This record gives sequence, structure tokens and C-alpha cells, in this order.
Amino acid sequence: MKDLQNLHTHCRYCDGADSTEEMVLAAIEKGFDSLGFSCHSPMFFSPTVGVSPTGVLLYRESVALLKKKYAEKIKLYCGLEVEMLSNPPMDGYDYLIGSVHYFKFGDRYVGFDRNAQMVKKVIDEEFSGDGMKYAVTYYEYLSQLPRYGKFDIIGHFDLITKHCENENFFDTESKIYRDAALSAAHALAGKIPFFEVNTGAISRKYRTTPYPQKSILKELKALGFGAIISSDCHDKNFLDCGFDGARELLAECGFTERYILKDSGFCAVEL
Repeated sequence: MKDLQNLHTHCRYCDGADSTEEMVLAAIEKGFDSLGFSCHSPMFFSPTVGVSPTGVLLYRESVALLKKKYAEKIKLYCGLEVEMLSNPPMDGYDYLIGSVHYFKFGDRYVGFDRNAQMVKKVIDEEFSGDGMKYAVTYYEYLSQLPRYGKFDIIGHFDLITKHCENENFFDTESKIYRDAALSAAHALAGKIPFFEVNTGAISRKYRTTPYPQKSILKELKALGFGAIISSDCHDKNFLDCGFDGARELLAECGFTERYILKDSGFCAVEL
């Protein structure tokens, strides 16, 4: 694969398994041309997932040092995956991924990117057992991303389908679900230029296909979004997990190109 790049990469400064340097070395070994780090933003409501405010400084310093150290072998970028409700400082990054992993009910922050048992608990306790209401609420939140920052990339568009291959939490083929998802796509069109075909749930054995599903991909194509392939990597062994399948999926949905980040900005390259 030419122009091999991953922009959704987590390291030990947040919830990744490996150090920044271990990730860089793995990327070089796998033949990556470039690699972007994307630590989770600081989240006071989720101290075990987001990088701490102090950790942000260490994270950025680490990537800056590695940029120089490995400049002749690989191009490195420093990004941030911003949790929509976290409101972190966003200046000085090479790119920003906007994501939604939490709802807010009153003063309570409720995380839903969890295992199937915990997702069921969220649906039962917060949505009176109504899985479709849960799904629609997610897309209502996702639609609001541009209010919270100037993001480059929409993170894992249909993240709530993480367990849908094995659990019947809601029907992804229903009109209600489709309308909610496509309404979010239309709300984000022209405001966030790129979305990711995200293979992270494949490496973690939750799914056999990437996010987003075909019907959403086709609508994103029609709306003019640019596609970026990412592995949402939390383990250096899976930096390029599912990339070939992601390219095939994009081609099936009418895409002829994907985008990668260069020093000059995001550039289109052939699939």
C-alpha cells in the first residue's frame, strides 16, 4: 500500500499499550511513510482514559523529540482526539479528530464505548431499555461536533454499532436509525471535511467490518466528505489492521481516493 499512514494512534499517555517510540519503531518496521499520534483529550470526567493536563505536555514533547530523532525514516504528526464535551485547549496540533464517547445527563457524564454488558446497562438505566432511543441520541450528539471545535476528522462515525454484530441493541437497517445517522451526516457536511474508515473494532474482536457501515459511507460520499483510513490503534501490532479491507469497502461505495496528511495539509491519493 503506497502512502501508508495512520492518524488515529493511542499510546501510553492515554489508553494505549505502547510508548510513542515503540509505536514509531513498529510503524517503520511495517513500512509506514508517516504516523500521526492522537491522544485522547483531557477529561476530568474520565481520568483513566483521557491524557492528564500534565500528560498533554509530556505527550507533545515526546512526539516533538521523535519527529527529530526519526526524521530520516518517517514523518510524524501530533494530533488530538477530542472528546466533544471535554473542552480542551486545541491550539498547536497538526490535526484534530472530533469524537463522541460520552453523554451528559444533568451533571452526570455517561460513557457508552464499553463492553456489551455495560452498553446494555446504559440502555436500560438511561434510556429505559430503548436501544433505538440510545442510537438516536448518539447521532444528535454527533451532529453538534462543530459547535465544540474546528475538527479535521470525524472519529468512528457510527461507534454505537460496536456490538451490533453480536447484540441486538437496535436495528441498523430500520428507517428510524438510518434517518438519525443520515441527519447527522448532513449536519456535519461542509463543517468537518474528513471522516475515518476506522478498523479499531476489528483488531479488538468486536467487529469484522470497519466503521462506518455501507449505507452511511455512500451518503458521506454523496455529501462530499473525504475518506481517511485509520486503525484507531491502541497496540503497535495492529497499526495497519484491516487497511486492505477498508480500501475495498471504500471502492465498493464509490470512492476512488482517500486522504493523507502531509506538511502542506491533507492531500488526496489513490485507493
